[in-house]
Amino acid sequence: MTHRKILGYFTIDNAPGGNQDWLPEWDMNMGGCAAVTACDTCVFLSRREKFRSLYPFSPENLSRSDFIKFASIMKPYLSPRYHGIDFLETYICGLYDYMASAGNNSLIFEGISGSIGYDDFAGAITDQIDRDFPVPFLLLNHKKPELDDFQWHWFNLAGYEENGNGINILTVTYGEYKWFSLRDVYETGYERKGGIIRIIERTV
Repeated sequence: MTHRKILGYFTIDNAPGGNQDWLPEWDMNMGGCAAVTACDTCVFLSRREKFRSLYPFSPENLSRSDFIKFASIMKPYLSPRYHGIDFLETYICGLYDYMASAGNNSLIFEGISGSIGYDDFAGAITDQIDRDFPVPFLLLNHKKPELDDFQWHWFNLAGYEENGNGINILTVTYGEYKWFSLRDVYETGYERKGGIIRIIERTV
């Protein structure tokens, strides 16, 4: 039996999410994936009233120009650096700082390492998507050629499909959706792995 959950991800210029290639600043164009993923997450969430302040423009009238401005706003919190934002904790600290500036403390972020067991990792991903939250994902080095464009890269997960062959995940980055086997992505072939960001609503 197949179970599929796809988030109602936003589109700009008929493509899903923002696009790093739009950004005019060379450092953001080359290494702004963490900031772009954070921007995507905030835009996605801002369509709910409780998270409205996370996006400083209109979530009902999304445009490329506003997204580029938003990426510049996010840049000081998740600025590109020589080794990239290659630790979950760095990303989380940047998000918390941005949320404080936006006057919103309604979310908790937790890093889940890609080094934990596969079943726990997969369960965290499907649970978050089932709760209608995107999943920020950091992939570091990987030995599979089909994931070359995703190495040392932040992107969001916008859905999954579970069937008798396992779990497939729907990635969104550079304005494109792509499906991958979660086990293939998880099994990087390297000792050091990235991971995901768990997003939880505060209850008090």
